[in-house]
This record gives sequence, C-alpha cells and structure tokens, in this order.
Amino acid sequence: MALNYGNGENVWMHPPVHRILGWYSRPSNFDLNRNVWRLNQIYQIIDREIYVKGDPAISDLATLNRFPTLIEANLININGSKIGFIADFLFEMKTGKIKYYLVSRSNPNIPGSSRWKLNIENIKDQQPGLVFCDTTSIDELSLIKSSIKNDFFQKGKKIIDRFDDMKNKASSRLEDWLEEDEDMNQNLDYKQKRFYNDERTSRSFVNKKEDDPWI
Repeated sequence: MALNYGNGENVWMHPPVHRILGWYSRPSNFDLNRNVWRLNQIYQIIDREIYVKGDPAISDLATLNRFPTLIEANLININGSKIGFIADFLFEMKTGKIKYYLVSRSNPNIPGSSRWKLNIENIKDQQPGLVFCDTTSIDELSLIKSSIKNDFFQKGKKIIDRFDDMKNKASSRLEDWLEEDEDMNQNLDYKQKRFYNDERTSRSFVNKKEDDPWI
C-alpha cells in the first residue's frame, strides 16, 4: 500500500556546482514538521508524482530554511536590476546535476505564468537569495512556456507591427503619388507658359510685319 507523504515544498542543493541533493515535503497543512528526502531515494517520477523508497528524515521548517537553495531567488542582470525569479529547474535524476533553470518574470507561485530558460553558462555568480546573470533583459532568454497573457501581448504586438508596416507602405505610396502629381503639375505649367510665350512671339511678329513699311 502506497503512503502519501504530502506535497513537495522545496529542494536543497549545492549551489556552487548546481546540483540537487534532496528535497522536503509537508505531510499536512497542520503539521509543523517536514519530511526530508535524499535524491537517491527517488524510485520513479510519473505525472508530477514522486515515488520514493525508504523512510524520510524528520526536521522542522526553521532548520530547513537554512538549507542552501536558489529556488525563488531574485535574478539580477548585468546592470544590477532585478529581472525575474528562479522558479524551477530541469535536472538529471541519477546525478542531481541541474541542466538549466526556469525563470519567471513575476511571482513564480502564480500558476500558468511564463517560463524562460536560464542556462548555467549565463550565471556569473550566486548568493543566498540572489543569482547574477550576463543578460540585460529576461526577453533575451529562450521562452520555454508562454502564459495566456504573454501570448496575448505577443499577438497584439504583431498586429501593431503589421499595422505600422501597412501605414508606412500607405504613406510611401501617398508620397509617390504626390510627387507624381507635382511633376505633372510642373510639366503642365511649363507647357502652358511655353504656349503663351509662343503665342505672344507670333503675335508680335505679325504686328511688326504690318507696321513695317519695307515689308
């Protein structure tokens, strides 16, 4: 018979080498103690459920809060500004080696929020509660999971960009039309002036012919 040891709350790790050592779970909402598990106690993981072997160690939350972890740490960019939170990670179950972290722009506990991929190579330093990376913005990272809000924002941005392109093309065509119309008006003015000048010249020649007695 399988026993339910509660929901997993957090992991404990060795941050300098980005390796998972274990995690702890909460037996019930009214229990102040926590079940502490080692990584090698994992038997298998199926559909967000972890099957373990052996019994857990019992500890209290005050002690576990002193365990090193980067989960929910602030992500700091190269300018010293906070751009997100460390929300999750992908790791190798046999060795505990973390392949990469998942970053959230806002509170990582909000369900359905977007996740960006933070490679280990992008991390320059880490301290308790802080992770320093070599990027300027979270948008420079690869988007792994997009939220409905982010999808709506991206689609809206594409529509605005398309509208701007259409507007620029329409403005360019209008300018071409105006230039063509201006050229036509200039040619028409030139022809009219030339017609009047030619008419005046012919008239003056005729008048001169009539006035000249030697002709």
